[in-house]
Amino acid sequence: MLRGDKLRGAIVYYDGQMDDARMNLAVALTATRHGATVANHVKVLALHKVKEQDGSEKLCGARVKDELTGKEWDVHCKCVINATGPFTDSIRKMDNSSIKEICCPSSGVHIVLPGYYSPDQMGLLDPNTSDGRVIFFLPWLRHTIAGTTDLPCEVSHNPKPTEDEIMFILEEVKNYLNPDVEVRRGDVLSAWSGIRPLVSDPNKENTQSLARNHIVHVSDSKLVTIAGGKWTTYRAMAEHTIDAAIKACNLEPVHAKSQTDGMMLEGAHGWTPTMYIRLVQDFGLETEVAKHLANSYGDRAFAVAKLAALTGKRWPIIGKKIHPEFPYIDAEIRYAVREYACTVVDVIARRLRLSFLNVQAAHEALPGIIEVMSEELNWSNDEKKEKYNSPMASLVLTESSQPTADGFEKLPDQIMYPYTEPNDLQKHAQFQQASEFLQNEMGQTVNRASRDKIPINLTKDEIQSYIKRFQIMDKDRKGYVSINDIRRGLKVIGLNLSREEIEGLNDEIQISHDGHLDLADFIQHSGEEVRGEELHEILKEIDTNMNGQVELDEYLQMMSAIKSGHVAYSRFARMAEMEEEQHEKELLKKKISIERSGGGL
Repeated sequence: MLRGDKLRGAIVYYDGQMDDARMNLAVALTATRHGATVANHVKVLALHKVKEQDGSEKLCGARVKDELTGKEWDVHCKCVINATGPFTDSIRKMDNSSIKEICCPSSGVHIVLPGYYSPDQMGLLDPNTSDGRVIFFLPWLRHTIAGTTDLPCEVSHNPKPTEDEIMFILEEVKNYLNPDVEVRRGDVLSAWSGIRPLVSDPNKENTQSLARNHIVHVSDSKLVTIAGGKWTTYRAMAEHTIDAAIKACNLEPVHAKSQTDGMMLEGAHGWTPTMYIRLVQDFGLETEVAKHLANSYGDRAFAVAKLAALTGKRWPIIGKKIHPEFPYIDAEIRYAVREYACTVVDVIARRLRLSFLNVQAAHEALPGIIEVMSEELNWSNDEKKEKYNSPMASLVLTESSQPTADGFEKLPDQIMYPYTEPNDLQKHAQFQQASEFLQNEMGQTVNRASRDKIPINLTKDEIQSYIKRFQIMDKDRKGYVSINDIRRGLKVIGLNLSREEIEGLNDEIQISHDGHLDLADFIQHSGEEVRGEELHEILKEIDTNMNGQVELDEYLQMMSAIKSGHVAYSRFARMAEMEEEQHEKELLKKKISIERSGGGL
């Protein structure tokens, strides 16, 4: 795959790879097994202090808030440990507002590409790119993860990738691969930005230089801060932090020494490399699904499998996939709720890896995930009414909303949601929250924007070909393609899809709210190869209502984006092509006489 003309040599080394979301959760679950209390979606509002006999102040607890319900309460403790990554300084300033910041946040963008961009067991890393940053592309969960950028940034709960950062990674990847491997913008399945909490050590005189590893700092009021570091050394970080807390706050541990060395995490006790075979044999799971469950949940995979629904098929017996392209099944959603998942974003981003692997697939899976969570969390009518004024509900209510007889507000007509009943308010909120997360934080918006900004750059012949194809879809010459046209076209090529699947095709080309393929001044956005009279003649041929508004531009935009590589593939475009092929076959049948055909037609 690599360019031979620039290849001079390489070093092969071995590294580990893990699912960081599952790893993080396993650590929390292991802590609960040993007596810890875990509070999900809880924010620290303030730190409490008490005066000691010598007049000094010492931390003794915190005021916290449940971000989902809005409830607040106090937590009392002997020691407060600040392990908040990029938010390190915000907690430190609750302790002492005058302290100097030690965290230097840096944004690192990653993109996910199809699996064929890297071999299954081999990746590539180069620490010497065009501008000195590190570039890598590695196999990850049957896909390829590539990165990364390294830019100073502001600390945010919702970091977003930018088009410039995505294009930087693609251009760097392009430098390493053979010219016959076309690196396309449309191959970016997902993109996100992470914040690295690089820190300077407040314990040293020179606080300007960044620490290469983690630092542990104890403030005058005994706030123990752990910052920096990485997954590779997380157990050493924990041990150093607890040792510092014991010393600073005069704690009396049960054990004289740290117990982390050799302690197995949740799911590790009964795991073996061949454990997935038992899942296949005992439960009737598909092999791919069984391997995924075993590798993700360890010996807890059996508990997950017990929650799986029957498929109604001969094989697999259980395990309904939440998306046909991925091994994630319905049981994982139910199990996620038992692992403190409270929102749909918790599931698609912090329990499963779906949003990180393919943002469009994650969006398509939302309705099914919401239905299962609704059952598990008992989003009943009473609870929906109770949550009416919650922060979650406010995500979908606007000033234009109108109250109804039962106390709910009517959602704005111009907003399209998959849930239309007032009793579905909580589902509305979850769908909207998850959609905004995918659009803003997982690259869906920037992916679409990159396509929409490119001009329609098609030749005259290409435009005429696509106009012909468009007219075949628009049989009754309305000037636009509707849902019914798509349904009819799919039947022509031998497919029968549900309304939801058909609407999924519409999503690819961003059909407007009236269900049409809209045209907004096609002339202004046309490429330089088609101008003046030629373009007017083309428009005249297809402008059936003679108003200059032939609703065709999004289809042409899509085809132009496919041509330029900004879009890798479109089911709608393929459907149109297949319908044209079928149309040509039908015309050919009519042209061939019975005598010439030998009587076969």
